[in-house]
Amino acid sequence: MKKILILSANPKNTDKLRLDQEVREIQAALKLAKNREQFEIVTAWAIRVEDLRRALLEHQPTIVHFSGHGNGSTGLALENNSGQMQLVSTESLAKLFGLFQDKIQCVLLNACYSQVQAEAIHQHIDYVVGMNQAIGDVAAIEFAVGFYDALGAGRPYEDCFKVGCASIDLQGIPESETPILKARQRLHSFSAIEETENKTKLEKNSTMSERKSQLPYSGISQSVSGGRMYGGMIATQGNNNQQTMTNYTTPEQKHNLVQAAQEIQQLLQHLEQIYPTKSSAEKMMVVTKAVDEIENNPPLKACVIGALKAGGTEAFKELINHPLVNIMMASIEGWQEAE
Repeated sequence: MKKILILSANPKNTDKLRLDQEVREIQAALKLAKNREQFEIVTAWAIRVEDLRRALLEHQPTIVHFSGHGNGSTGLALENNSGQMQLVSTESLAKLFGLFQDKIQCVLLNACYSQVQAEAIHQHIDYVVGMNQAIGDVAAIEFAVGFYDALGAGRPYEDCFKVGCASIDLQGIPESETPILKARQRLHSFSAIEETENKTKLEKNSTMSERKSQLPYSGISQSVSGGRMYGGMIATQGNNNQQTMTNYTTPEQKHNLVQAAQEIQQLLQHLEQIYPTKSSAEKMMVVTKAVDEIENNPPLKACVIGALKAGGTEAFKELINHPLVNIMMASIEGWQEAE
């Protein structure tokens, strides 16, 4: 079940918003959905800074929806103990959501000028919606209703975003370009990780058998485990001649491929020393942190993308000697298409 945490804040010294109507419309949309039993909605009103932290800790939501005021680079408007506005900085929000990245899949900031916060939170959360300018009450509500209509119908987050924008358009409101989506694909479910691991084991066993059958008979037992794959080149100990499987990389590309693989392997080994990797949840946490490290290091990310394009996913995987490499590759395989 996906738990949706709806947080609302409309401090006394800010313009009055129709937040109660927005929440009511969201509840109605999911109540009418064919998959309504898959969702639980929790609401929290007049959110203060400490309320935000406690709500995330208590409810462990899958989706976080914030309704209220945004103030661009200075942060989101929550309330203090007197009901007056208290701005929460973009950096603080990003750090807070980073602590819940193993649970939260999507954050929707239905507030004016919240694109800055969306981009910062996206460092840790895969799907984040923000607003690139001021958005009116009616448009904000229409977007929310369209988003949750699609979510209740079982559509992925990208489609929910598109339906939300279309809902604004259908009402003739010229604000459909205001919402922005920051998205990337990763493995969210622990079962998906286990499925990937099992699939990889089967593929590896199949590949090993296939390679053994293709080795020329020389009267000497030849071991495939002694071979190394570099951009499609394989060398076996039983034969001094290299067999070119698919020689499609230049020496420079091969060097970059090996260098990128070494850096990824060292990163995974470093994180494995800090965090446990016994359960699927722990493995996912380490992979998520590794991907974040790469994304926050533009030169390394560019090197990885170049290596994927030059040698391909399988060749890259062959060079990384780490048990989490298959989950890692499943998380970043879409990078080369996105460039």
